[in-house]
Amino acid sequence: MSNDLEQLTALNRDYVASVQNCDVRRFDEILAPEFYCSNPDKTLVDRAAFLEQTARPIAIRNLHAHNVIIRIMGDFAIIHAATSYTTADGQPATGRYTDCWAKQNGKWLAVSAHVSR
Repeated sequence: MSNDLEQLTALNRDYVASVQNCDVRRFDEILAPEFYCSNPDKTLVDRAAFLEQTARPIAIRNLHAHNVIIRIMGDFAIIHAATSYTTADGQPATGRYTDCWAKQNGKWLAVSAHVSR
């Protein structure tokens, strides 16, 4: 496995865990300044709004990524994955996400996320 693939695999794990754990500090480290996220409710939020949104407790539990596909194109990468989770009322549910990463000054940072549920 290439070093970039190892780094992106670990970052993807961190990203998913940070969503579940409302870990604003970790997101502050791995989001690019120009980050944008397209939310399941169809809103588009910038980095500051995403960090605010992350700080609020989420209703879903047991969030896991499956069928993770990481495509690396030089200093740009796209990660596609399916998710499974438990809704606030205890029902099993699934979704998808696509995250885009760019290597800036030798460090991979998330520049874009699109989440569907």
